[in-house]
Amino acid sequence: MTDVKAEWEKALAEKDCEKLLELFDDYIESIEDEEELRRELERLKDVVIECEDPYELAHEIGHVYAHLDDVEGGIDLYKRLVELKKDDPEEYATALYYLADAYEHFGKPDKAIEVYQKLLEHEEEVLRNEKEIALTLANLAVNYDDVGETEKAIELMERAREIFERLKDEKNRMISLLDLAHFKYELGDYEAAEALIREVLRNPRDDEVEINAKLIEAEIWAGREEYGKAFKALRDALLKAINVSDDVFGLVFDTLVDFIEGLFNEGSYEVIAKNMDAFADLFEDDTAYFFKAIGELARWKAGDEDAKARFDELYSKVKNEELRSILDEWKMPKLSLNLGL
Repeated sequence: MTDVKAEWEKALAEKDCEKLLELFDDYIESIEDEEELRRELERLKDVVIECEDPYELAHEIGHVYAHLDDVEGGIDLYKRLVELKKDDPEEYATALYYLADAYEHFGKPDKAIEVYQKLLEHEEEVLRNEKEIALTLANLAVNYDDVGETEKAIELMERAREIFERLKDEKNRMISLLDLAHFKYELGDYEAAEALIREVLRNPRDDEVEINAKLIEAEIWAGREEYGKAFKALRDALLKAINVSDDVFGLVFDTLVDFIEGLFNEGSYEVIAKNMDAFADLFEDDTAYFFKAIGELARWKAGDEDAKARFDELYSKVKNEELRSILDEWKMPKLSLNLGL
């Protein structure tokens, strides 16, 4: 610890931002006293504003403040950077983007909208970069949707889509269509959402776009209560995600788990039971036993007492603690209060 502290102090004195980022986790996690931690973060913020590229460190600092239930402590750093960059139009735009992104990341979409709007005005009046204008319109749309103004979100995303189309930026055009499909789904316009997904899936695309299209397609089928088709779309997404990246795979897997949990909560045991083998077949490790166990758990909850023994046997083969904890939660009976009122 002494060596890390000495390196930290040296990096602070030399304003060596790369070294500070490298030491950040080890040093910050070693501080147990909250007041000392806050003092150290303030010292660090004074150095970060002088970094050539301050935003990765700012992100790490923001997360520590959020852990301290003080999101504004981290946001303050982004605000200081915005003020410092005002005289450089390009740097000012970058600082505004990261401030808006921080508000969005830390669950303040209303504040993110304010900053993205300011960024949009700057881009339209000063920088006049059409692609950046379109990207900001898209970010604005997502945040308007987050605050429940989905009609406004659609209007802004349509503007972004038109620009991407004019610029022949096919990937971003596809992403804008995915967002529009999600917005239409949220408004209950399943036919419009499905038409947009079909357009995405019949065009050349990269893997992540296709995966997200399949996730939204699953939403649409679930909204129509066509759960078998929703499971098929989720399986297609999971199969593709296996070969993309751990982050993308994790997103799809978590989406699938949430979907299954929702069906358990609804008591839709039969549809769960008959769809789990298709997911088990995708894996050669204990994830296969996990999905098979889910199927047996659903049969058990549906009243098949013989399924309990099959579930217990499969459960014993699941070594991954996170997967076991999911099964542990789902096998517990749901409590209900009958107050007789």
